[in-house]
Amino acid sequence: MNRYDSLPEAVTDLFGDEAAAERAYDLLTVDVPVTDWLDALRTARDELGCTYFDWLSAVDEPGTGFRVCAHVVAVGDGAPRRLLLRTTVPHDAPSLPTAIGVYAGAAWHERETHEMFGVVFEGHPNLTPLLLPENFEGHPLRKDFVLAARVAKAWPGAKEPGESHDGGPKRRQMLPPGVPDPNEWGPLKGQLPPAPERPARGAAADRPRRTRTTTEGSATQPTTEPPARRTRSASDGSATQPPPESPATPDAGAA
Repeated sequence: MNRYDSLPEAVTDLFGDEAAAERAYDLLTVDVPVTDWLDALRTARDELGCTYFDWLSAVDEPGTGFRVCAHVVAVGDGAPRRLLLRTTVPHDAPSLPTAIGVYAGAAWHERETHEMFGVVFEGHPNLTPLLLPENFEGHPLRKDFVLAARVAKAWPGAKEPGESHDGGPKRRQMLPPGVPDPNEWGPLKGQLPPAPERPARGAAADRPRRTRTTTEGSATQPTTEPPARRTRSASDGSATQPPPESPATPDAGAA
């Protein structure tokens, strides 16, 4: 048994007293403080054999900070052993030492994370824009980033039920996270009427319940008398088939 298989029980022996680990779906995840970030990466590479660097990114956790994640893999004999290292930097000071001294492949991943989340990787030699156009302002993967295009023009995607413009029923529209109220932000600020309030529904006990029997049909169906059933004998044929004419009687005097 190698040291990787003994985790998460031995996580504090390898990654420090403040480290925590869990294993789920064949993925080992270790959380470490910011001060132990580079040491944790070196431990993963040198002690656990995770020499393959897969990716690095971040997740914006409101009220907590930016959770920076690095996925590394040990690709020796047998099945690959995956490890996810995580640390959290605060929203007001998102700074972390660069990992390119441990994994050179982290260079452009850190550029992308800096561009999308605003996390500063201290010591990185080239934190220049990687994907966004020049003069782009803001970090689009932050939860507080304003999606201005959703306010300035209608969303070009498919309409959901209740959002059609063909005269059908219209439901009350809901704004997804990051989309401000167009009456409070954007070119139509202060020009739109307030959204109508939805009338409160009364309690179920206050509403009379309509009851109908099985023979009466549904609540919206008018009551009608059942049609009389037509009966015909076998010689008469079906209800829609006219009765056959009687064959002509042959002439009695014919030879």
